[in-house]
Amino acid sequence: MSSDEPGGTPAVPPKQMGAAYGLGRFLIAPLARAVYRPRVEGRDNVPRTGPVIFASNHLSFIDSIAIPVASPRPVHFLAKSAYFEKWASRQFFTAIGAIPVERGAGQAALDALDQQRALLEDGRAVALYPEGTRSLDGRLYKGRTGVAFLALQTGAPVVPVGLIGTDKVMPVGAKVPTTKERITVRFGEALDLSPHGAASSGRARRGATDEIMAAIHALSEQELANAYNEAPAQNPIERIKQVLPHERI
Repeated sequence: MSSDEPGGTPAVPPKQMGAAYGLGRFLIAPLARAVYRPRVEGRDNVPRTGPVIFASNHLSFIDSIAIPVASPRPVHFLAKSAYFEKWASRQFFTAIGAIPVERGAGQAALDALDQQRALLEDGRAVALYPEGTRSLDGRLYKGRTGVAFLALQTGAPVVPVGLIGTDKVMPVGAKVPTTKERITVRFGEALDLSPHGAASSGRARRGATDEIMAAIHALSEQELANAYNEAPAQNPIERIKQVLPHERI
């Protein structure tokens, strides 16, 4: 099922995101910088034009706000389609560059990659989390290969990002972020992953993913989990799938 077929995630053409995004970029980013005073390092490492992928660690819901606020250029990211069901939340998430997507593995993950590829082909910047979901214990988990696949397929450079303190500003379960803590956003040097090989090669995808995660680790200084960030298996089949070697995208 493609993202344009009935039942799939509605595609959002990059050029049709509307005035809400431009207004949000103009108003929300300066306000957030004034209130939360983020420490931003390495802004000069971000290419100002052309497609680019921000690959970041993931500690908090506000990570997807922190990166666009700190970035010197507009950034798009994927958000759960449920956030777009109500008018007010839809306007907010559109204003900060979010695009709705059905969360999950398999076809849902492939549809998400299609959306991100469309943005990159339009010369945009996208933010992704190779870990797949938030780290609840603060450790950095193994990267899934979807980010590397997208970079190798499109040729877009990858800017690793290390977020520090977002889990203190807005811990899991918190309704609003606190202003008592400050976050640090570190942009690393852009990575050219093409030497790893073609996107069709599993070895290339894994090698590129490991390079991305090593760069994120150097920036975030987190303890390594040396495991995938996965929900506990609900049945014997899921347990077998998690134990057997297979590619996580």
